[in-house]
Amino acid sequence: MPTATVQTAIGTPTTSGILLFFTILALTLVITYWAAKRTKSAQEYYAAGRSVSALQNGFALAGDYMSAASFLGIAGMCAMKGFDGMIYATGPTVGWPILMFLLAEPLRNLGKYTFADVVALRLRQGPVRVAAAIGGVTTLVLYTITQMVGAGSLIKLMFGVPYEVAEIIVGVVMLAYVLFGGMLATTWVQITKAVLLLFGVTLLFILTLAHFNFSPGALYAEVSQQYGQSALEPGGLVSSPVEAVSVGLAFIFGVLGLPHILMRFYTVPDAKAARVSVSYATGLVAYFFCIIPIVGFGASALLGRKLIAQVDAGGNMAAPLLSELLGGTPFLGFISAVAFATILAVVAGLTLASASAISHDIYLNVFKKGQASTAQQMRVAKIATVAFGVLAVVLGIFFKGQNVAYMVTITFAVAASANFPALFMSIVWRRFTTQGAVWSILVGTVTAVGIVLFSRTVWVDVFHNPSPLIGLNNPAIVSMPLAFLAGMVVSMFTRSEEEEAKFDALTTRKFLGVGAE
Repeated sequence: MPTATVQTAIGTPTTSGILLFFTILALTLVITYWAAKRTKSAQEYYAAGRSVSALQNGFALAGDYMSAASFLGIAGMCAMKGFDGMIYATGPTVGWPILMFLLAEPLRNLGKYTFADVVALRLRQGPVRVAAAIGGVTTLVLYTITQMVGAGSLIKLMFGVPYEVAEIIVGVVMLAYVLFGGMLATTWVQITKAVLLLFGVTLLFILTLAHFNFSPGALYAEVSQQYGQSALEPGGLVSSPVEAVSVGLAFIFGVLGLPHILMRFYTVPDAKAARVSVSYATGLVAYFFCIIPIVGFGASALLGRKLIAQVDAGGNMAAPLLSELLGGTPFLGFISAVAFATILAVVAGLTLASASAISHDIYLNVFKKGQASTAQQMRVAKIATVAFGVLAVVLGIFFKGQNVAYMVTITFAVAASANFPALFMSIVWRRFTTQGAVWSILVGTVTAVGIVLFSRTVWVDVFHNPSPLIGLNNPAIVSMPLAFLAGMVVSMFTRSEEEEAKFDALTTRKFLGVGAE
């Protein structure tokens, strides 16, 4: 049974917490310094010189995916909402096999630095790249919000500093990773963070089950006793079948449209390595998401929902609170430091993807028509990095208090609507045209973001209006089909024989890798 007398060091700086925090921070900065000396060209900055092995990229992919929403948000959601939190744990795993078999090789063979390279390969560069940048950056901004909210809450509660100051600290350190180390630094920070996170969560999982004699049934029985059988049944969070299907679509196809995940396929030397790296990532991600619900249910059983909500209204501190209860203040310091490294690494990947979209897609290929020096590209990339970092801090402050796991499903819905349909159709459909791509991306982006803005998620929870204008919280069930429909209908009415003729060459390169960079 939880006890109301549980004392926590969260919110008060501790020696062990500070030491572990700065140790991990120093380790990542050393990695950044090492990478900075090896990052000179645009290919090294955007794609780590295509020198990352399949195993390394597998850990980096998993690290990119195991974000603040995965660790803090899902554990908190399981703790506060019960069974439905497991949807957010298992759902994100489903899309990885699809990514491996459907997109891994075509992306590596057809692209260079961004997913827009693939969409625009046989279409008109300007319109497609501008539209892809809009869809990609919109997705990245939304995903960054979830990470920054988690980071602000974590640093505030670790050191007792104001939330706004915590956001600025995260922004500054993240900018150091990206500005100086580029993709190589981001990759190795992700690998380091993935290993530390998997170790920390595994240890927390074992300690939780040990408290219940290693019987998950005993844990669930305790949860049922405290909160009723409904805590172990669906409907606590997603009660509408339409919402359930929409969330499922977002999770399955969202990962296929996340720009910071897709650009990782360009860091490996060839298509085989791209495919193998996804198989490694799938195993790591599946393991992680299988054990996170135990941590959440353990927190609700041992700490109680009331205490968790008192520390953080969104439930995001459930895992750190449980680590303190089971392992003391030193374990709390370790878990908190790893969670912070997790957030920094993911935000760095998001920022690099955004900078790539601005500098490579817009500046180089639209404004400069492919004629710009490496120095010019790097300068624009770093300006875009700083601008994105500032925006991330501002948005993190604005969305203070939201549950990060719930917010990330919105990001997945936008990715599944704005980016995936155009990317998929450009690879498999001969009749797909430039106008079809533009309309698909814009319709998917505008529809998804519009539904989110006027739903309870933003209209009520952020803007504090009395009721939502749209009853649907997750837009994927509407916005993704509309994006496909827009792309198909417009392509049928804007048929281009020239673009169709290029499809055969694209197909050869897609399957054989002839001409891949």
